[in-house]
Amino acid sequence: MSGDEVATTPALFTPITIRGLTIRNRVWVPPLCQYSVTARDGVPHDWHLVHLGAMAAGGAGLVIAEATAVNPEGRISDHDTGLWNEEQATAWARITRFLHSQGAASGIQLAHAGRKASIWPEPMRRPGSQPLDEGGWPTVSASAIAFDGYAEPVALDEAGIVQVIDDFRSAARRAVDAGFDLVEVHAAHGYLVHQFLSPLSNVRTDRWGGSLENRARLLLEIVRAVRTEIGELVPLFVRFSATDWTPGGWDEEQTATVAGWAQNAGADFFDVSTGGLVAAADIPVGPGYQAHFAEYVGERSDVPVSAVGRITNARHADDLVATGRADAIMLGKAMMRDPHFALRAAHELGAGTAMWPYQYLRARPEVNDGEW
Repeated sequence: MSGDEVATTPALFTPITIRGLTIRNRVWVPPLCQYSVTARDGVPHDWHLVHLGAMAAGGAGLVIAEATAVNPEGRISDHDTGLWNEEQATAWARITRFLHSQGAASGIQLAHAGRKASIWPEPMRRPGSQPLDEGGWPTVSASAIAFDGYAEPVALDEAGIVQVIDDFRSAARRAVDAGFDLVEVHAAHGYLVHQFLSPLSNVRTDRWGGSLENRARLLLEIVRAVRTEIGELVPLFVRFSATDWTPGGWDEEQTATVAGWAQNAGADFFDVSTGGLVAAADIPVGPGYQAHFAEYVGERSDVPVSAVGRITNARHADDLVATGRADAIMLGKAMMRDPHFALRAAHELGAGTAMWPYQYLRARPEVNDGEW
């Protein structure tokens, strides 16, 4: 193959290697909460297999399972998935086997919702927290400051913080045992780790609050604990909200600084989103509206990053990777609307048909007058 031919390969469909894992392309599925565990036991089931499996069959390079709680109290709602026991790990193993059979890498986002836990699940969504006498539970956070309209949380004490770190460690071990290729720590969208990072939700005066170093301590301790547990070959991602979109809050400069610290602690890749901490934040939403935050963090800290947020077409996604503004693209709602987005993007960009499942080969545009 000539140099010119190599250069024509769309950037979006070049593989990327992170530690011991090679991912076939840069079309990635971010964690997408499904609120579908109606048994309320944290165990993923057929819906999760089909939801995630369809995207793997549809050509995605990496499929990251939804925000999965490291303990029961860390669930956003009682319909969320978990990874605090072996029954859950066994159920996840069935899903990772299928993702691998389709050529996709599998990841899982480990999370604790903190003060945004114990809300009504999607099928019965109501405002505010789920009351204790209707299945809810007390919530915790960095400080006893409620999210707008939710119940006031209890500020975690030292023992509680140490337990959270250990819960992330244990869940990471179960994730690897269940066959996940990588682990992502959720430090975004106003959930517990983000609550520690932001000065708007963390007014502590001990070693877990105050300075940036102290507010970042929980994340860095979790990263170190997870890295120790999963070994040297398994990639470790961190998802950040790069800004609270609110004066005096968490911002991209702090994100870039802490990303560098997290990389030194053992993290490999940074999934950059925004918002979630302040309910009334004014967010200027539009096509690719968060991508420049990923670019900022990547350049400022010299770390690999993915972009997310209203990226809905192949050429936009490819341009972000080709120009070095992001190393990969997370496509959430676009993939929910079209689980075969990666196959369609490959067709539009001329990337070939190698990702097509053999069961679907006869549906390729190349054998159907070029029509998608």
